[in-house]
Amino acid sequence: YLVGVGRADCTGPVAQVPLMGYANPDQVGGGLLSRLYSRAFIVADPENSKRVVFVSADIGMVSQRVRLEVLKQLQSKYGELYRQDNVILSGTHTHSGPGGYFQYTLFWITSKGLVRPALSSIVNGIVKSIDIAHENMKRGRLFINRGAVENSQINRSPFSYLENPASERSRYSSNTDKEMVVLKMVDEDGHELGLISWFAVHPVSMNNSNHLVNSDNVGYASYLFEQEKNKGMLPGEGSFVAAFASSNLGDVSPNTRGPFCANTGEPCDNPQSACSVGGAAMCMAKGPGNDMFESTRIIGQNIYLKAKELYEKASQEVRGPLSSAHQWVNMSNVSVELNATHTVKTCKPALGHSFAAGTIDGVGAFNFTQGSVEGDPFWDQIRDQLLGEPSNETKACHKPKPILFSTGEMTWPHPWHPDIVDVQVAAIGSLAILAVPGEFTTMSGRRLREAVRSEFDSHGTPGMNVVIAGLCNVYTHYITTYEEYQVQRYEAASTIYGPHTLSAYIQLYRGLAKAIALNATQDLPRGPEPPLFNVTSTTLLPSLSAESAPAGKTFGDVLEEVRPEYQEREVAEVTFVGANPRTSAENATEHNFLTVERYSNISSSWRAVLNDASWDTRFYWSKGSSGQSNVTIEWHIPAGTEPGVYRLRYFGHYKKKVSLFRTITVPFEGSSSAFQIT
Repeated sequence: YLVGVGRADCTGPVAQVPLMGYANPDQVGGGLLSRLYSRAFIVADPENSKRVVFVSADIGMVSQRVRLEVLKQLQSKYGELYRQDNVILSGTHTHSGPGGYFQYTLFWITSKGLVRPALSSIVNGIVKSIDIAHENMKRGRLFINRGAVENSQINRSPFSYLENPASERSRYSSNTDKEMVVLKMVDEDGHELGLISWFAVHPVSMNNSNHLVNSDNVGYASYLFEQEKNKGMLPGEGSFVAAFASSNLGDVSPNTRGPFCANTGEPCDNPQSACSVGGAAMCMAKGPGNDMFESTRIIGQNIYLKAKELYEKASQEVRGPLSSAHQWVNMSNVSVELNATHTVKTCKPALGHSFAAGTIDGVGAFNFTQGSVEGDPFWDQIRDQLLGEPSNETKACHKPKPILFSTGEMTWPHPWHPDIVDVQVAAIGSLAILAVPGEFTTMSGRRLREAVRSEFDSHGTPGMNVVIAGLCNVYTHYITTYEEYQVQRYEAASTIYGPHTLSAYIQLYRGLAKAIALNATQDLPRGPEPPLFNVTSTTLLPSLSAESAPAGKTFGDVLEEVRPEYQEREVAEVTFVGANPRTSAENATEHNFLTVERYSNISSSWRAVLNDASWDTRFYWSKGSSGQSNVTIEWHIPAGTEPGVYRLRYFGHYKKKVSLFRTITVPFEGSSSAFQIT
């Protein structure tokens, strides 16, 4: 094959924009722990024009809006080379990235609308990563390997899982998929290019009290792998690209110590995930570490170490033709043939009461609990008054789900949920990547993979490696099995197209697999095109206005200085007169907010040893009154840091008023005093 890899920044605004994932409106960005990247991989057939593009981006999920804008840009640059059928866009599902990049109204509520700078940085970052991969195509080889990752996941809805038939469960040793699949890429001289790992775990080691933008456990695994292979480079630099992509992670949590009541310390692993005192709002899962930062590192390191082992030992070469199949489908109206006599249908999208309960990884508000098969008259009445009552048809279709939001019947100012959904499969030789538009649970994913594998088998393509890539192309929440759906925990309440959603997807993906196996992808109907709503920017974010420094100070001045001396494992900390980091994000696509610099006696100069993409640095922004704000930079000095003289630097932009109607953006910088590490 011809192989190309690329990585580009897609962080966006790190302040004031609500983070996407926990749907907690109080969880807004207030700084940066690690940068977010889009990682692109292109595989092309040197004999013909066939190509497959796989992108994994450090974002909560790929939205339809992101996908449509990316495809539009690719078309204007490359014509028909990169299209909706051969470009897969997948989100890692970090819950600590900026939101606001959706066109459907439901996602505006917790994201404060459509935030153009957030959307643009994701779209531009994805396109740039594809550009870099495109420019660096060279002859190469692919190898695949697989193995089990231990001590890194639990099933967070085990009571739902137990609803699946005992005969089916007995075929599996665990209620989560422990298998990691690694695709290794080298050029024809054996030089390492990169890897993609697919593994099912929620990147929610960082909980909903976090305000620092970061890529969570899988992002930390990428960081460790890339730092290892790009020796001597700053984080985010270097040619080797390591993507840790999402899979069927719907019911899979990294918080391996399980759920405990925050107030009493008692376990709460019951069907309602509720505590005897304080109810469901108190039931939260704990990771393996002492705090969320440590848990993120422990889980991320586990994932990285397994990937490294599988990568080093990968010897099964991937060969064969490239192919891709794609359809748009109206998921609110799919007829599914369960057997010769029985046909069922999917429903208009709707969310159940337990959606509002959240999960043990991030609890909901008010008094909602998981496993609600009855509505609540109080909330139902409020909903009827504000949003309108669900139709009888929708209520019946979703049974036994009590509907909280009948999103498929809510259209103001735009539809609240998508009807038109992408289904997509890309085959690279013996590897089939199923790009799914949401979060399949463990058992849903197993059923889908098995159905697709048997479809390939029965049409003359046996022994395919089938992987699920999660959170692709458009976000449609969760996909549970029919049995899991009956008990209506969070994942089931969020299965928006009703109890037969999984059966519909299995039918659709079998169709795509069959078309690939029979070389008939050109005969697949395209399906109804998704809408691109005419919204440029609709946001409740505060506008960026002129900023000021305290009397007698200027931007970048030090307010609280570092100590003169530190040892490893201590935290060097400095506070500056700061400015809103959103100003920097809107001015420079890849703005670096900080460096850690070491003084070299040989050259008598300062050299940057870390930047803001490092997981050892933290950048905090806090807004004061009357246009003033502070920035605090922390360096958590790791064991093994070379002794010497260091300093911390800060780079920002502030808004300055030059006339009644005009403000300009002014760059500035600040530096701490020098300090010694002994």
